[in-house]
Amino acid sequence: MAVVRRLHEAGITSEHAYAAAFGSIGLSLLSWIASMKAEQAGVERADRWGIFVGEWAPTFFTLGLALATYERQAPLAEGDSRSGWLDRPGSKAG
Repeated sequence: MAVVRRLHEAGITSEHAYAAAFGSIGLSLLSWIASMKAEQAGVERADRWGIFVGEWAPTFFTLGLALATYERQAPLAEGDSRSGWLDRPGSKAG
């Protein structure tokens, strides 16, 4: 969770991660087309470029989900160093 917290503190939001995921999908298609047109290496090489860039999308979507979860919990964490467990409804603290 430390990585997600640092990304959040750096100003990166879940929307940024989702945008990067959709951008990588588009970039995957563009790199495949560019490789097909510019290189004479054939479809196999173009497929490798498309797959390489396309593999970034799941990582960005996962970061987006983690950041969205953190963003929902961040207001709770600000009041308590233990992620706001004392402030949660239904807690049995003091």
